[in-house]
Amino acid sequence: LEPQGHSVGTVNEDFAVESLAGDVFQLGNTSYRIMKVDAGKVRVEDAHGAAPNIPFWLGEAPGRSDELSMGVARLRGEIERELAGADDGAEALDRAVAWLIEHLGLSIDAASQIAEYLARSRAALGSLPTQSTLVMERFFDESGGMQLVIHSPFGSRINRAWGLALRKRFCRSFNFELQAAATEDAIILSLSTAHSFALDEVWRYLNSNSAEHVLIQALLDAPLFNVRWRWNATTALALPRFSGGRKVAPQLQRMKSDDLLAAVFPDQAACLENVVGERDIPRHPLVDQTLDDCLHEAMDSEGWLALLRRIEAGDITLVARDLPAPSPLSMEILNARPYAFLDDAPLEERRTQAVMRRRWTDPESTDDLGALDLDAIAGVAEEAWPHPRTLDEMQEALVALCLITQAEAAPEDGWRAMLAELADAGRATRLRADGVDFWVALERLDCVRAAYPAAQATPDLTVPASHTGDGGEAWTFDAALVEIVRSRLSGFGPQPIASIAASLALPQSTVGIAMAQLESEGYAMRGRFTPGTMEEEWCERHLLARIHRYTIKRLRREIEPVEIGDFMRFLFDWQHLTPGTQWQGEEALPQVLAQLEGWEAAAGAWESDLLALRLRDYSILWLDDLCRAGKVVWSRVGAPRSAAGGPVRATPITLLPRRQVLLWHTLPVPAGAPQVSPRAANVLATLRREGALFMDELLTDARMLPVELENALGELVSTGLVNADSFAGLRAMLAPAAKRASFDKKRRRGAGPSMEEAGRWALVRRGEIDDSVPAPARRRLPQETLEYVAMTLLRRYGVMFWRLLEREAAWLPSWRELLPVYHKLEARGEIRGGRFVAGFSGEQFALPEAIPLLREVRKRPLDDTLVLLSGVDPLNLCGTLLPGDKVPALAGNRILFRDGVPVATVTKGEIGWLAEPGAQRAVLHARLVGRQPVRAGLLDAAI
Repeated sequence: LEPQGHSVGTVNEDFAVESLAGDVFQLGNTSYRIMKVDAGKVRVEDAHGAAPNIPFWLGEAPGRSDELSMGVARLRGEIERELAGADDGAEALDRAVAWLIEHLGLSIDAASQIAEYLARSRAALGSLPTQSTLVMERFFDESGGMQLVIHSPFGSRINRAWGLALRKRFCRSFNFELQAAATEDAIILSLSTAHSFALDEVWRYLNSNSAEHVLIQALLDAPLFNVRWRWNATTALALPRFSGGRKVAPQLQRMKSDDLLAAVFPDQAACLENVVGERDIPRHPLVDQTLDDCLHEAMDSEGWLALLRRIEAGDITLVARDLPAPSPLSMEILNARPYAFLDDAPLEERRTQAVMRRRWTDPESTDDLGALDLDAIAGVAEEAWPHPRTLDEMQEALVALCLITQAEAAPEDGWRAMLAELADAGRATRLRADGVDFWVALERLDCVRAAYPAAQATPDLTVPASHTGDGGEAWTFDAALVEIVRSRLSGFGPQPIASIAASLALPQSTVGIAMAQLESEGYAMRGRFTPGTMEEEWCERHLLARIHRYTIKRLRREIEPVEIGDFMRFLFDWQHLTPGTQWQGEEALPQVLAQLEGWEAAAGAWESDLLALRLRDYSILWLDDLCRAGKVVWSRVGAPRSAAGGPVRATPITLLPRRQVLLWHTLPVPAGAPQVSPRAANVLATLRREGALFMDELLTDARMLPVELENALGELVSTGLVNADSFAGLRAMLAPAAKRASFDKKRRRGAGPSMEEAGRWALVRRGEIDDSVPAPARRRLPQETLEYVAMTLLRRYGVMFWRLLEREAAWLPSWRELLPVYHKLEARGEIRGGRFVAGFSGEQFALPEAIPLLREVRKRPLDDTLVLLSGVDPLNLCGTLLPGDKVPALAGNRILFRDGVPVATVTKGEIGWLAEPGAQRAVLHARLVGRQPVRAGLLDAAI
């Protein structure tokens, strides 16, 4: 420990830890005494073995008050009304955000996150849980089991009681101990593969008349009973705190507490093998007080029983949903900490750890969270149905399905010919009666005849004694029907009971009895699984689990993540910066500009530091031609509201497709109209009145001197209001006045770029600011705009994740806004989600064509390839993705990479070595200072 104290954690600044100064807690085998709070950190010192007097980390805490629970439920109810009050999803979100800002005084970012979170939860569950509406959901996990979540915003005291009683009821019904947890807003029960039941039945599992008795039996197994027994025994002086003048150690007190419990309450400490039925609770003051503390202090049994009575009276709306993946509201309970557990299973063994978290679509979409994927359903049904190729495989299919109808025996697949051969060989027969026409294998004939006693077999086969039933017993009608339905379910996807009964030529009520038996065994499950269906469907449990798994993993390709060095090599190839990937020719310039669309770089660095590195034979005439043809526009996005002068070489400029200029200029949050000088306002008014004008036309209409006009245009360019047809106009503005060509033609010979070569000057298309529109609506970007920006970033980097946004312009949408868009694009199959780059948290997305290149780069051996970048390049990722300090985004700065790893930088004219250059120092230095580059692999030849 440090002399001033050891920092063990951080706390909220508003938390009055000073009141705990001097208290002792135990961490591991060491006791610590709290000293003070310094800069938000708890400072402690060694307590030299002093006994702790406060709990540490996982100690119990009081549950949420009823008033706070009611406030949480009321907030959800208000958001529910706002979301339901508009048909359009975007309008509903705006209403919810505006309500939160108006009534709670939240910032727009906080209000937007709350509204989107609850909107997505409502889209998944169909309704938000409140104290008048309870919602239950069930979904599969990766182990094949299921998780049952009850959303009950009544606080942990009521939820703990409900969860313990439900756990005991499930244990008695299915003879299986469940893992369970309860938080302030939800209860979770982790079901195994043996549990299958109609979801709506869970609401009626507990009755208010007998529920308290079930709860008392349940809490006897919960950890809270023994803890409170020890507290009460100590308080009642039934356990000595001191012995021989010294305090009794906590572990010894626990042992003495267990001995006292065994003497007072024998059944509680007895071996479970000797306990028959329910435990007999003795009438003893300590036992009564402990039960009272558990029921009315740790839990609120009275409030819970009142809730059950409201459910039975129909005063609460009950919603039950089967989902392919957990809803957003379930994430808290799935990640519950040990203090919420209702059983003694450790965190690492919880079934909730096997749940695959889904990434949510935007709340404006339809309710696709509760629907399975149609392709997944069709794919699993295709996998489940047999595809025999030989007679033996045909007989195996007959045995597996128990029977095959004549309509299912497709002649185009050769089934009927193979079935006829099996019949000739005495291995199968055809049963026919009124409405019955089945093919049955010899092994299944006795079972099917028990269900269809009137059917005639052709040929009439004799069933061997070994196939007369389970254990040699004859088949009964009920047992045979259950076996037939069980076998038939294994070959189909979700089916309504009407279809199952029609294929078996039996009444629906008869098949329903067999289905109920299979459901109680955990073999079959029912629900509305096919999107858009209104009928109840049945499906074999393992097939349904596979459909859920395919739905969640649809279109997701596994790829081994690459290391950051390989990712940088991929980016150099992706953006054509390595010698073998550089583009060549004028026709490649639009592709380069498409990758750099929306990127802000210094005006004077675009051609020399960005375009020339990606095009080996770049000419400035190519960019001028694209601008004059109306395909590319240069402009300043996110410009300040005022500018003192014209653009300089460091002014951030973007190159955009002309058709998307309006889209990019609507990305910065509107902050009012720009403020310009009177001369600039005069030029702006002239352009608005006359439209695009050449330089000499502007001189005449604006009635200004050439120098005044150039200054006014420079101010308008700096504020992002105007631009020119050609990039030459920007070059002329950036050139020093002494080198700029004048308007006197006699003096222009040999001079630099001229303003007259810029072509026409025109207004930049910008969205108008409507003050009547609420701020949340102005801040919210259209879905089409977000999708375009998301795809533009993917075209730039190939792989996109949140850390890459750090180098992008501040006016771009945040990762929180882009993430739902990437989810939707992945769901549509346009991009892929997965783990592509190692070492970075959060979700990652990639273009399909980028994945093979990533794999190829990972396998490619290192060859000492050198890449020199400017500080303004989008691949200047030092200090963001790459370790080390950031290299400022200035045109004069340089970063040298060797095999994707930065080895040297040039900042402020000074060379900084990031790695030991060794024998390659001369080669690296020559590349940094701009001399003729020498391939690092040819170093020996160069020397």
